[in-house]
Amino acid sequence: MLQSRSFVKKTKQGGVRKIVREHYLRDDIYCGAPFCKVCDVSGAKLSDAPSPLLVVDTNVVLNQIDLLENPAIDDVVVLSVVLQEVNNKNISIYNRLRSLCSNASRKFFVFSNEHHRDTYVKDMAGETPNDRNDRAIRVATRWYQDHLGGAVHVLLLTNDRENKRKAIEEGISAETVESYVKSLGQPELLDLIVQPPSEDVKMEDVEDLRPSKRKVIYTEHKPMSEITSGLLRGIFHQGKLRVNRYNPFEAYVGSESIGDEIIIYGRTNMNRAFDGDVVAVELLPQDQWQGETSIAITNEEDEEEDVHLPPSSADDAPRATNLVQGSTGAANSPPSRPSGRVVGIIKRNWHSYCGSVEPMPMPAGSGGVVHALFVSKDRRIPKIRIQTRQLDNLLDKRIVVAVDKWDVLSRYPSGHYVRTIGVIGDRDTETEVVLLENDVEFKPFSSQVLACLPPLPWSVSSEDLANPIRQDLRHLQVFSVDPPGCKDIDDALHCTALPSGNFEVGVHIADVTNFVHPGTPLDDEASKRGTSVYLVERRIDMLPKPLTEDICSLRADVERLAFSVIWEMTSEADIISTRFTKSVIKSSAALSYVEAQARMDDSRLVDPVTTDLRNMNALAKIMRQKRIDRGALTLASAEVKFQIDTETHDPLDIGMYQIREANQMVEEFMLAANISVAQKILDHFPQCALLRRHPTPTKEMLEPLIRTASAVGLQLDVSSSKALADSLDRAVGSDPYFNKLIRILATRCMSQAVYFCSGELSAPEYYHYGLAAPLYTHFTSPIRRYADVFVHRLLAASLGINRLPDVFQDKAQLTNISDNLNYRHRNAQMASRASVELHTLIYFRNRPTDTEARIVKIRSNGFIVFVPKYGIEGPVCLSKEGGWLVDEQQQRIKKSDNSIYYGVLQTVQIHMEVVEPQPNRPKLQLTLIEDTYMTKK
Repeated sequence: MLQSRSFVKKTKQGGVRKIVREHYLRDDIYCGAPFCKVCDVSGAKLSDAPSPLLVVDTNVVLNQIDLLENPAIDDVVVLSVVLQEVNNKNISIYNRLRSLCSNASRKFFVFSNEHHRDTYVKDMAGETPNDRNDRAIRVATRWYQDHLGGAVHVLLLTNDRENKRKAIEEGISAETVESYVKSLGQPELLDLIVQPPSEDVKMEDVEDLRPSKRKVIYTEHKPMSEITSGLLRGIFHQGKLRVNRYNPFEAYVGSESIGDEIIIYGRTNMNRAFDGDVVAVELLPQDQWQGETSIAITNEEDEEEDVHLPPSSADDAPRATNLVQGSTGAANSPPSRPSGRVVGIIKRNWHSYCGSVEPMPMPAGSGGVVHALFVSKDRRIPKIRIQTRQLDNLLDKRIVVAVDKWDVLSRYPSGHYVRTIGVIGDRDTETEVVLLENDVEFKPFSSQVLACLPPLPWSVSSEDLANPIRQDLRHLQVFSVDPPGCKDIDDALHCTALPSGNFEVGVHIADVTNFVHPGTPLDDEASKRGTSVYLVERRIDMLPKPLTEDICSLRADVERLAFSVIWEMTSEADIISTRFTKSVIKSSAALSYVEAQARMDDSRLVDPVTTDLRNMNALAKIMRQKRIDRGALTLASAEVKFQIDTETHDPLDIGMYQIREANQMVEEFMLAANISVAQKILDHFPQCALLRRHPTPTKEMLEPLIRTASAVGLQLDVSSSKALADSLDRAVGSDPYFNKLIRILATRCMSQAVYFCSGELSAPEYYHYGLAAPLYTHFTSPIRRYADVFVHRLLAASLGINRLPDVFQDKAQLTNISDNLNYRHRNAQMASRASVELHTLIYFRNRPTDTEARIVKIRSNGFIVFVPKYGIEGPVCLSKEGGWLVDEQQQRIKKSDNSIYYGVLQTVQIHMEVVEPQPNRPKLQLTLIEDTYMTKK
């Protein structure tokens, strides 16, 4: 049966067009109940005896998704009209709902009410789309009641007063979410409910924790129409808000329209914006702009800084000394930086936050409800007001809270409890917090994903060996070089001396795409995760362990499938020819970096593997020098390595990660393979190749590095990557650590390298600044990165091995994929750093330590130091009584009598100790040991 439905839709140009949709109605769409006597129950997903069977409307899904995700809520019918409406209104919640519906352990069933003969509803004259959808929900609920014949109680959940009234009039059982949850007898579930505005707590009941005669008032956000107009006219500026990690009352908005960062001082000027929000900013009058040196490092006692002063008030700015004194003794103003205030939110970045609760000093509300303030572990997030019925049980727990709204009259945003993670301070609890805060998917792989794997034990088959697309390279002496204990080995090498005096050099990469096929649950899951995540004591895999540690891992003495890049090179590392092939290899040795380095250094060893290692290392050194000569940067980072107790998993020792020649050798050939593959896939697919670019840093980005270098007598040429590389090579002082510190600072001025689709940009924009390479991609780690899986498919298609998947024809989807890869890659980096910070706290908890540090940034009430021995960075606050002044030109902070000063890159002695100035917020406090390292003029 065919039904037509028409409606009008407004176009982007402001016109109106008529949309006609045809509905094919059927009577064989099943209800999903296993006890139904009419339907085919083979695909039934609901319980045998649900009590009751729930039907939810759209607003319940949009507002109560945290409640629906709780295991206590089950046997839910999700109507197709609801699914579509949620998809139109909030894609994030839609994805969470789809995940619930596809989860085999949850009883959520999607019913296609829009295509069922008995539940389809026609449009009525004068009826709004919202009213039509509400009517469709009621009709489907009534159908379930009649269809199941009273065998189960069918209940419509709706917080829409009018929808509930009409349902009851039509003989349908309907309740509000709160009423239903109360009937379950689990009071803690009530904390998950998002209260509608009419049920909001009165502001005067939960006002400021401190006595205050002033009302806390924010400015209303501008409507989107006004924001759009203001952006077009240059009145407003758009960008992402980034809150200072050391001071939550200061933020930055990178603005392309003015080519600089706009600094936002104080919560009033932030105007209820969260870190990561895309905001519209209005510049303040220029006489209210401030210099960078006025950015203060806050102490914990500043946490409750006044945020309700008018934007023009100087009191709203950080409490800092703004006077800059030059070498002549004259007072000068610091260079002004654009300063502004947020006037609107273009895109919210609200998500779930992890932290703890503190009680508010007020009597309990009705029904055992008390008000509490949630304190996020991330200091950039403001406190969040919640209601709870289980405060006593939560005081020693890490919990998850979601934000619901932030009213203009409220000092704090309002939110609701989502779930408890575990006891505060427990390592597993705190590690889960790290993963949740960085949106890392760490749940076990589903049965559908695991069903995609080949059965174990797996081995190379005779069919694999006979396949004409796959070359048998088992005769080659292949070996791998990886970090110690590595099990997910996805790259191996070989180097064979040729009679001509040249070398055949091969990079062999695990053939992951032989097992991960497009469109499968395994591929979908890998695409969503984007990358493996490496924490201090564990690894969160992108692919299941049977693949990463067995089937695809290029372990020693086992045959494995690979995708190989093979060059013929001269002894001067000039590439004569390049070929690509699927292959079968058998690794002869799986070495660690330490083992490979020891072999190369031991002149007594002359075995074939050691000889090949030395030949490869000699070629790698030449290749590296050629890259540097082209302008590639040799930067440095503060990578930390922990020695972990195998039983307790506690850190036993901490230090900087050591880079050896063996590391650099492997890196050089991986870079070469990635560049060769990038050229191959771009030649064949100029519109859809997945590449990786590193944007050239702007002059503004490099300014802090130039200023720091100048303060210590160095002149850096930043006109090109080659000029900067040469300048960094010349930046040598008497201190052996000086050059590395300059390179670390240079690294921090760089933008992030990103994935992109070749069809989106012009060829000059493909450039990778750090590598000085016109083309680059990622091919060498498909076990750990989904980008490499994507590139393997492109390379196979370019060789005629496989057909190019359909996704490569969809530019919008390719953009979404590259955006997700960039998002996941950055989150993985942040999670790794947070894991290091967590284990640093654990290590120093009972180990107060005195050590040397280097000053890397000067601020108006202290400085930020880097601790070389431990790879740690943090703020050091100076006493308020010191009368400190900042000398912008000389990059130093000094006492007003000029008796003492501290300069950038100077060595100071500090004391490191874990303290807890606020409950449940431990931090590593760095304190200056003044008597030892004060520099006197």
